[in-house]
Amino acid sequence: ESVLSRYCLHALFPDTVYALESGGDPKAIPDLTYEDFRAFHRSYYHPANARFFFWGDDPEEERLARLGAVLDRFAGAPLPDVAASTISLQSPLGETRRLAVPFAASEGEKGMVVVNWLGPDVMDVQTGLAFRMLEHMLLGMPASPLRRVLIESGLGEDLAGQGLETELRQLTFDAGLKGVAVEDADKVESLILDTLGSLARDGFTADVVEAAVNSVEFALRENNIGRFPVGLSVMLRSLTTWLHDGDPLLPLRFEEPLRAIKDAVAREERYFEDLLARWLIDNRHRVTVVLTPDTGMGARQEREEEEQLLAVSGKLDAPARERVEAETAALQKWQATPDAPEELARIPRPGIADLPQENTLIPTESLGSPQQELFYHPLPTNGIVYAEAAFNLETVPEELLSLLPLFGRALLEMGTRTRDFVDLNMTIARKTGGMDIDTLFMTHAADRKPVARLILSGKAAPDKAADLFSLMEELLTDCWLDQKDRFGRMVLEEKARQEHGLVPAGHMVVATRLRASLSGAGRLSESTGGISYLNFLRRLSRRVDSDWPGVAQDLETLRDCLLHRDGAAMNITATPEQLDSLLTLSGKFLQSLPARGKGGVAPRVGQPALLPEREALVLPAQVNYVGKGVNLFDSGYAWHGSASVILKYLRTGYLWEKVRVRGGAYGCVCGLDRMDGAFFMVSYRDPNILPTLEVYDATAEHLKKSVVSRAEVDAAIVGTIGELDSYLLPDAKGSAAFARHLNGDDETLRARLREEILGTTTAHFKEFGEALEAFSSRGRICVLGGGALERAAAEQGWQVEKVL
Repeated sequence: ESVLSRYCLHALFPDTVYALESGGDPKAIPDLTYEDFRAFHRSYYHPANARFFFWGDDPEEERLARLGAVLDRFAGAPLPDVAASTISLQSPLGETRRLAVPFAASEGEKGMVVVNWLGPDVMDVQTGLAFRMLEHMLLGMPASPLRRVLIESGLGEDLAGQGLETELRQLTFDAGLKGVAVEDADKVESLILDTLGSLARDGFTADVVEAAVNSVEFALRENNIGRFPVGLSVMLRSLTTWLHDGDPLLPLRFEEPLRAIKDAVAREERYFEDLLARWLIDNRHRVTVVLTPDTGMGARQEREEEEQLLAVSGKLDAPARERVEAETAALQKWQATPDAPEELARIPRPGIADLPQENTLIPTESLGSPQQELFYHPLPTNGIVYAEAAFNLETVPEELLSLLPLFGRALLEMGTRTRDFVDLNMTIARKTGGMDIDTLFMTHAADRKPVARLILSGKAAPDKAADLFSLMEELLTDCWLDQKDRFGRMVLEEKARQEHGLVPAGHMVVATRLRASLSGAGRLSESTGGISYLNFLRRLSRRVDSDWPGVAQDLETLRDCLLHRDGAAMNITATPEQLDSLLTLSGKFLQSLPARGKGGVAPRVGQPALLPEREALVLPAQVNYVGKGVNLFDSGYAWHGSASVILKYLRTGYLWEKVRVRGGAYGCVCGLDRMDGAFFMVSYRDPNILPTLEVYDATAEHLKKSVVSRAEVDAAIVGTIGELDSYLLPDAKGSAAFARHLNGDDETLRARLREEILGTTTAHFKEFGEALEAFSSRGRICVLGGGALERAAAEQGWQVEKVL
């Protein structure tokens, strides 16, 4: 997918900087000289080429004084040519183009086809907002017409491409399919163009337009950016125009363009049809990119790289070799030399005294009963109602656990017995801000047993709260599950998404796999989102054809043992004045559910999965994701809040220096679940395998013997408290408080956690190093990678599984 997006971008912008590889082409990087590298930095990484942004309620004069002190350091220095960084508009192509690009594939892997268009200038905010709505109409909902036609065509397994891209100099739009036979590329292209043509000619239905406008407007007004800092989100939005010398406030003022669009729709103008015709149907700046599988490409690339290295090495005489060795030694010495304390002291940072000493409590009221818990969080939500219904998974038969994600999708996307999925999904988009179903797996603080829930969540404007609860009831009590064709397409989509996510999210794949062998909750997560889940989907896709009655019965069994009010829990986040009406609505909703489920055999999920001690997951890739893990609680370690500080230090210090700076990996993460003791380290896009494992194994000795300065400890404490106090929007606060209740993470435990974090000393680092001896000596290994991993696994005697 990264190859696809790269070539689509290059093809759409052949005459601008977007035609170049932003991170550098690995084949060309060795030709870069140090002099060119420094000259580029001097030209572009300069205040004259910068934008400065402030967010907060601190004094403006003090802000400018701080900034001025920094800028004064550049006084008298030559100014760069700022105009050189200007990104020009791409001139329109005179004709449509077609591009075929190979990618490194495994045996039997299929290709991708994406049709791309160049859109308007990003400065045209109203057209950009209208395009967001148009994208939602075409692709954003399960019932969207272009999405439906593509998925139901049988030509591919899932959508491909990015849809609408809004962060470049000009908007771009694309649509396509993955899992396509290369000989069907023309059919996919024709299907997209014909569908768009008929929509432009015949028009969109009123409910499709209403659903798209409502969804985009709701998102604008809610401004829900999750854990992402609001100030940073606003800055990035403002940069879409500011970066190109436009008004930075233009993307933030959505009321006027929104009103103009809604007025045009109200006048029954063909607003979106004309937008579609102008920028997609009649737009000749169109490029179709076909990604073709090449099973020999990976090995060929490795061979070419080896030959290139041998050719360079063969040209070096003795003095040249000595010079290379000396430069390498100097670089390694420089990398290993700590920054001078006086240089570090110049970086402004808060101290321990600046940190709040107590946790901020989330207001929570328990209003239900032990059989039907109901939690309410009175928070300022701008009137938006957030509701969650949680169902206990303890009675789900173990053999059906991996079916849960698809069961959740089926409830949302299969329709009900009173209306088909098109009508249902359009109603959800028209009446709510969105609905979702997901699994939640955690470990309980008291006994280390898994906590497992299926959660239906939704949100709506205050005048649509009754619609939200009515739709939740309809989904859970009236879903029509016996639809072979629709469910079969969902299985193929899910399989394609899992397969295509293996490399981009390889570190998560490895971490999930490791945690499956370390805790019961980890096992549940892996069976519904890891390699085990992918293997299940592959079997299920065949079973849908060979035994649909059995699959349909499994879905009904899940419904029978899950969706009942006995043991269900509701969680509501809203403003205080909405409480009475929401209590009535939630009570009616719970009473609409069956009283008690038929139940099943309780799954044996208390124990971790039995997986190989040394595991190599092989697929076509030139990078590795190297992981190692152990359960520290099983080795005698008892949780202490200082571990959070030490992990922060390892991520930003030791592992950063060893694995990224010196090892050349893109990054490295480590984590410890304070409820179940699962500890892991995983690298990201790593050229190494065994050297990275050696770094992991040396961590214990590093912590035991290294002298960690008080300044380093304090910096790690500040960073840890920053993560603990990370910004949460009202809905996230309500969900967090609900999850903490479910797994017993009460305020007493959280207060002790904060106290232990703030009280971390250098002695705790040494103690944790001793605990990590079990990680070094007995840790499990899991690596995801390509040919280099396969060879290393053969040499080390690791168990190999080809996952793609």
